[in-house]
Amino acid sequence: QVRLVESGGGLVQVGGSLRLSCVASGSNLENIGTMGWHRQAPGKQRELVATITWNDDAYYEEPVKGRFVISRDSAKNTMYLQMNDLNPEDTGVYTCTARTRWSSLWGIWGQGTQVTVSS
Repeated sequence: QVRLVESGGGLVQVGGSLRLSCVASGSNLENIGTMGWHRQAPGKQRELVATITWNDDAYYEEPVKGRFVISRDSAKNTMYLQMNDLNPEDTGVYTCTARTRWSSLWGIWGQGTQVTVSS
C-alpha cells in the first residue's frame, strides 16, 4: 500500500514563494503513474492544481500557470510543487495525490499541508 506525506506548507506574504514536497512510501511504488496536487480553500470545493505523469509531462490549471512548477524525483520517490508569486487566492490545504498507471481515478491521497498567503 502506498502512503503519501506532504511537507513544506506555511505562512507566506503576498508575492512570496513556497516549495511543497510529497514523499511516497510503501509497496508497489512502481505502479504509480500520474501524481498531482489538489487544494481546497476555506468554504470552497477542492480543485486540481497541477499534475505530472510518470514520464514528466506536466499540466497546470489556469490560475497557477506561469507561477507554479510541478516536478518529481523518481529516485527519491518525491514530488514537488514550487509555488511563486503567491496571492491570497492560493490559500488552502494542498494535498498530494496519485493514481496507478492503469487508473484514471485519484485513489491515493495524503493528509494535506496548509498554505496561507497573507496580504
